[in-house]
Parts: sequence; structure tokens; C-alpha cells
Amino acid sequence: MPAGRRRRGTLVESVRSFLALLAGLLLGAGALWLVLKPANDLFEPQVETIAAASLDAVRAQNRLSVFAGRFTVAVTSRAERLGFAAEKTMIVPATVKYEIDYSQLSAGDISWDPATARMVVDLPPIELSEPEIDMSDVRDYGEGAVLLTVGGANEALDRANRRKVRAAVMEEAGSELMLQMARDSARSAAARSFRLPLEAAGIPAQVIVRFPDESGSAM
Repeated sequence: MPAGRRRRGTLVESVRSFLALLAGLLLGAGALWLVLKPANDLFEPQVETIAAASLDAVRAQNRLSVFAGRFTVAVTSRAERLGFAAEKTMIVPATVKYEIDYSQLSAGDISWDPATARMVVDLPPIELSEPEIDMSDVRDYGEGAVLLTVGGANEALDRANRRKVRAAVMEEAGSELMLQMARDSARSAAARSFRLPLEAAGIPAQVIVRFPDESGSAM
């Protein structure tokens, strides 16, 4: 074989060997990058998809009751006429629901930190429903029989007591203890709604749920 042809053949083989070596190096570097790259970074696009689906499912619930409290309040009214006095006490059991309007939740209320695998969800505020009163369980007691039987005093005291009932029930329902219990219930349910789909996809995540008046909330 002529010397020129042998040199060209050797050059072609050298180029092929170099390209094969380069491809191997690139492949190895890519594999090393996948090994060294934080796993959470690889999950990020999938997390966004799952979070969006979870958000749609939660929003579809619209207004949802997350907790309920049952209260018994006692209200008293007094009337005096022509030297006579009457007093009437009404004892009323009532139920108040603690609700969240999930339709207010948006993508901007959810954030994901791949470095810590932590998702933060800012919920809308808890709202209290109107008291539900079972009139069959209402009890009342009166003093001052003379005035209660004449001049419409009995009906007037009943009306006065009914006006006081709502305020008394809402005061009980709005106590810090009851609101904290409602928040804890809502927090647990919301965290579960966003965490379980991630866990099902094999993505470890911590889900933190906040309310508007809590530190760091975006709402």
C-alpha cells in the first residue's frame, strides 16, 4: 500500500478514536452531573405540575367547612314598668362553622424551594358562619310574674334576648382558642392535600401552611 494512503488511513482512525473518546467523556460528565445534581432540582418541573393539579382540586371545593364549634350561651334582659320589674334569661345552644373559601387560592399563594424540598401554602382567612340555633333546645326562665303577664313585657324580653344571642355566640366562636383549633384542622387538611400527591410521585416534601396574619404569609 502506498505510504500516502497509509497515512490518511491512520489519520482517519485517529480522528475516529478521538471522537469516540470525546463522546465517552461527555457521556461520563453527563452521568456525573445527574449523580451530583440535587435530586430536588430534577423533581422541580414535576413538582410544579403536581402542585398545579392539587391547586385545581382544592379550588374546586369552593367554600368548605374545616371545623365546627358548639356553644351554649345564656343571655338576660330586664324590664321595669310602673314599679314592677321582670327579668328573663334565655339559654341557647348554637353551632358555628369555620369555613375557608378555597376559590380565592391562586398559584401565587404556593411556593416551592427545591433546596430544602419545602412547599409553602398561604391559605385565605377562616370565616365564621352564622350561628345555627336549634330552637327545640332553647330554654328560658323568668322572674316578675306580674309584669310578664301584662303589657307585652314577656314578648319584649324575648325579642331583646334573641338580639343578644348572636353577639354572645359569635364572641365565643371568635375566641383565640377556637380559632386556633380551626386553623390547626384546616392546616392539617391542606398540608395533606398537597403533600400526598407529591409522596405518591416519590417526591419527599415538607408542606407548610400559613394564614394571612401569621409571620411570613404572602396574603
